[in-house]
Amino acid sequence: MKTSDPEVIKQLLADLRHYSKEVRRTAVIKLGMVGGDEALRALILTVGNNNEDLIVRGRAALMLGKLGDPVAVESLIRALDAPGFQTPFYAAQSLGKLGDARAIEPLLNMLHSSNDKVRQAALESLERLGYDIADEDKSPALEGEES
Repeated sequence: MKTSDPEVIKQLLADLRHYSKEVRRTAVIKLGMVGGDEALRALILTVGNNNEDLIVRGRAALMLGKLGDPVAVESLIRALDAPGFQTPFYAAQSLGKLGDARAIEPLLNMLHSSNDKVRQAALESLERLGYDIADEDKSPALEGEES
């Protein structure tokens, strides 16, 4: 769905402010498919919006990983602390795709999540980042824990 048509992008950005969460949920997916700087900015703002529907935020995190721009790393790291499981789950997955070492410590912290899917996503992303999980006992995030 790559497009440079400013009218399409303008409509998707308007849809992102729509009262219906279903419309917003669709808009974030389409923005991720369209790509570009405006879509990237809108998705970063959406994933960080604490007042947004959790599924919308989760989908925004997913699409940030698809876009692959490292400018999203800090927002995705913050999204790991979002309520629910979708936003942290997709943020963890996306951080693995972006390949930025800044995500290692926050992902290590996610290994303590109460949600199995979030823990698995964090583990897989750590592996994608080249982190040897056998080294976890050396991590400051896990200091003081005994196996």
